[in-house]
Amino acid sequence: MTFASRTDAGKRLGRLLRDEGLEADLVLGLPRGGVVVAAAVSRMLHQPLDVLVVRKIGHPWYREFAVGALAEPDVVILDEDSLRRNPVGRAQLDEVIAEETRRLRQYQAEFHRRVRPGLSGKRVVLVDDGLATGATMEAAVRAARRQEASRVIVAVPVASTHAVQRLEVLADAVKALLVDDDFRAVGQYYAEFSQTSDAEVLALLREAAAEEEP
Repeated sequence: MTFASRTDAGKRLGRLLRDEGLEADLVLGLPRGGVVVAAAVSRMLHQPLDVLVVRKIGHPWYREFAVGALAEPDVVILDEDSLRRNPVGRAQLDEVIAEETRRLRQYQAEFHRRVRPGLSGKRVVLVDDGLATGATMEAAVRAARRQEASRVIVAVPVASTHAVQRLEVLADAVKALLVDDDFRAVGQYYAEFSQTSDAEVLALLREAAAEEEP
């Protein structure tokens, strides 16, 4: 195990970014587990915390197998290579996309309890608890670009080599404490990796908002 918990990982990641002198205007966590890491990063950088909602698009026959991702407000990416190797009817795939889009809208309504300033001209740090394929983070990067963020930094505690290579061509920089050629699952790097609840995410967002108040 490399990290005791997501909070531990966030503190260590935030310390790395702070010591490198990273300048940012906003830290965006990818719900749900990424928000726990992002909360610690935002405190280290003394920058506001918010979320950028993403959803994995799973293969209709095996939903854990990602073939794409969604990101708010309206980004959809599909892994055409995976779909060629694991073909599926377009109607079935569209059903999955529609279902995940509904869930994305639900998360938007739940987590965006306050109006977030636009990303235009902002230096944004996108944070998750780890990158396996990098699909959902790619959708997040594209979403930030579409909203005209001036600089997009991906920051994670751990990532696969493939995910880093995938994202380096899209983001301005990719920061990771550990990049593993033998990456199998994010949870293998954490001593404690329980599922993050919606209530935990909301509590972290409320706490961060209270800290920002004068």
